[in-house]
Amino acid sequence: MSSTRETMLDPFKTWKFLVSTITIKPIDVLVFLLKTTLAIFIVASISLFFYFAFSVQPRWLSSPICNNSQQKFIAKNSSSSQAYGRTNLSHIQFGIGGSAKTWNQRRRFCELWWRPNVCRGFVWLDEKPPNGENLPPTSPPYKISEDTSRFKYTSWYGSRSAVRMARIVKESFELGLDNVRWFVMGDDDTLFFLENLLTVLNKYDHNQMYYIGGNSESVEQDVIHSYNMAYGGGGFAISYPLAAELVKVLDGCIDRYASFYGSDQKVQGCMSEIGVPATKELGFHQLDIRGDPYGLLSAHPLAPLVSLHHLDYVQPVFPGMTRIGSLKKLITAYEKDPSRALQHSFCYDFKRNWSISVSWGYNVQLYPSLVTAKKLETAFSTFQSWRTWSSGPFTFNTRPVEKDPCERPVMYFLGSAERVNGDTTLTTYVRNVEESAKECDKPDYSRAVAVQFFNVSSARLNPAIWRTAPRRQCCEVINSGEGVDSLRVEVKIRACHRFESVTPP
Repeated sequence: MSSTRETMLDPFKTWKFLVSTITIKPIDVLVFLLKTTLAIFIVASISLFFYFAFSVQPRWLSSPICNNSQQKFIAKNSSSSQAYGRTNLSHIQFGIGGSAKTWNQRRRFCELWWRPNVCRGFVWLDEKPPNGENLPPTSPPYKISEDTSRFKYTSWYGSRSAVRMARIVKESFELGLDNVRWFVMGDDDTLFFLENLLTVLNKYDHNQMYYIGGNSESVEQDVIHSYNMAYGGGGFAISYPLAAELVKVLDGCIDRYASFYGSDQKVQGCMSEIGVPATKELGFHQLDIRGDPYGLLSAHPLAPLVSLHHLDYVQPVFPGMTRIGSLKKLITAYEKDPSRALQHSFCYDFKRNWSISVSWGYNVQLYPSLVTAKKLETAFSTFQSWRTWSSGPFTFNTRPVEKDPCERPVMYFLGSAERVNGDTTLTTYVRNVEESAKECDKPDYSRAVAVQFFNVSSARLNPAIWRTAPRRQCCEVINSGEGVDSLRVEVKIRACHRFESVTPP
């Protein structure tokens, strides 16, 4: 025992002991070498596989999965907007649904926004319109839709024209115009705001399958038709790759959804089959309302104004004016600062205890009291629902117009809009004289009524703001307090400061 312990304590003796006691057979050495060689081969093979898989990157790993039509489009029309420039009007093909019987009346809406020799596309009619050869150059060109009598249509309360309208995107696609990124559908009474339409479309990759638009404002319409649908009157945009898919199944969808009322509903049925949901943008306005749009326009959502529809079915947007005259006035302000059109801002004049709400380019509301931000951002219910002419519900919150005139704001509507000092705009708002018979006789209200004008200044709103997290801009009263011009209030709209909020004391 002691000799063994002594051997283990001496390293040299330990080595001699092990050599003398261990016998290695040749066959064991051979087996060991074979196992080692096999293990090295397996490890090397796995390493080579991962090297080629992730370094060389075959097509199925490096490219998005796309079908033949998408691959052809990408090869023909190029890839992303980052590589090939931002989308402009030349990349849009418009498909406007109309009727020969109403075109001479409805084209006045299209002529407000259509830009000859710049916009591309057509109004699609059921037949040649009266005096079709003598239409003014400001009017969009027209085409006659194909015969659709072979298709089914079983909606008992609708019109077969829905079938023809649904096929506009297919007939537009089949024209084969070059360099089209988006197909934009609308009605002949849809008013598009083109710069803002481009702002919205440039948020999205036109090489992906996108279906962009908005819902109806009236819940009853969304329940009857669909919450998942982009409504055609407000307009919707379909990217080229999605259009390529849609045209393959559209005719079958029209028959499968023969009971659907509208063309946009049939198109959405196809989208359901393709598996592409509607991407909602709040600036597309179906305007499924009746009555006075004042309440809605005064509390526009925080989104660029893209479209307005059903303009023949609501009162003129400015009181005391014709429909077309009032729309021209709205467009005049819009052109000075497209991104800011109808954008909502509000602030307080604490020295006079006033609340001021501005819908840029449209109106100002002056409250002779401090009103909470939650109340100021909520639309007045100056309109009814589309189908039943009821007080709602709508897809946004509303508040009733107070019966007591002392609880209502003093209203001012756009008088003029101009560009001053480069990128600064100045809009002037004039008191609505039609409200004079409804004045309140309280002293506080009388001081507010004495104000005849609002001057609102603001820097031009950069469209890039719509690609950032949304935040309503702030405003401030410049000539606040006593001893100032009691007939005119000066307001400045600007970006909010850090930690700034609209909070009454």
